[in-house]
Amino acid sequence: MSHTHEHVSNTKRIWMVFALLSVVTTVEVYLGITRPAPLYLHNFIGMNLLNWVFIILTLFKAYYIVWAFMHMEGEKGTLRWAVVGTVIFLVCFLLFILLVEADYIFEIFKNSTIKWNF
Repeated sequence: MSHTHEHVSNTKRIWMVFALLSVVTTVEVYLGITRPAPLYLHNFIGMNLLNWVFIILTLFKAYYIVWAFMHMEGEKGTLRWAVVGTVIFLVCFLLFILLVEADYIFEIFKNSTIKWNF
């Protein structure tokens, strides 16, 4: 019983992943340098839109890195959702806690006699 496996080159796929992640990173850097007024001056749920764009693009890059380099696209759907669902929940929970606590601290310093000393 002979088992033969044909070697499949992933060079094209690696370059496609590299190009996509490079484009997303370039967009992030461009937006960080230029800080467009429509995104920077308008708020949504306690943060300006530019910060939301950064969070979304960073989550996209993290998801795509897991998808491509940790070979999650070849796994069963239940394992993918077990890994990705857990990460999505934890990231959303962290964002919620950070936003609530940061708003609380901001209001304390804004409306009290405690001075900003940092």
